[in-house]
Amino acid sequence: MENAIKNYEDVDSWKTIMFLYNSALKEIGTKLDILNDEFQHVHKYNPIEHIKTRVKTPESIVKKLRKNGYEISIENMVKYVNDIAGVRLICSFTSDIYRLAEMIGNQNDLKVLSIKDYIRNPKESGYKSYHMIVSVPIFLSDSVVDTKVEIQIRTIAMDFWASLEHKIYYKFEGNAPEYISRELRECAEMVSSLDDKMLSLNEAILNCLREQEELRISTKRNERSHTNRVAISGAAGK
Repeated sequence: MENAIKNYEDVDSWKTIMFLYNSALKEIGTKLDILNDEFQHVHKYNPIEHIKTRVKTPESIVKKLRKNGYEISIENMVKYVNDIAGVRLICSFTSDIYRLAEMIGNQNDLKVLSIKDYIRNPKESGYKSYHMIVSVPIFLSDSVVDTKVEIQIRTIAMDFWASLEHKIYYKFEGNAPEYISRELRECAEMVSSLDDKMLSLNEAILNCLREQEELRISTKRNERSHTNRVAISGAAGK
């Protein structure tokens, strides 16, 4: 990426970098659509409810660099801000999260740079999500540029909580009263309990459907066996 900046510096470095991040989002989006379609084809089930993408605003990038003590420059932006391009995958169940993470990690042309599992290890606030930083090759006319994308994978319930938590803290500019933080943590526990119950219910439904299918196959097999015996008996009596 640093070389790409130098190569296009005389044109417009900022526009070039934004072009690369937007291209990376398109690449990731195509891969995810294919994985989702394949899953539907093979398993008759879509693990992804919906996909959200975004590129950080210049103001947000500058704020993050200052927060982490870095000088404001395009080079530092590319080197130290890993979530400029972001993809959020919303799933129905927690089991889908790890299934998707494994499928993404198995893509040969993607390189997983880091993983943060905030589901098994939630943040103190109660925040839960699965984060991956991946490197995506962008094939240009004269070069290939590896570009970083952050992928967040979470359930519908986790996304609901995170969205409201962000709005609440934004109003307080990060200085919410303790009782607000405590209430949010309690809500996070409710969300986690809901996810567990929905996953358990889904597994119970799947088991019930499997048992019904096995019973249907067994009944059909017994009917065929009975028909064959009757036919053999009738033939023997002639």
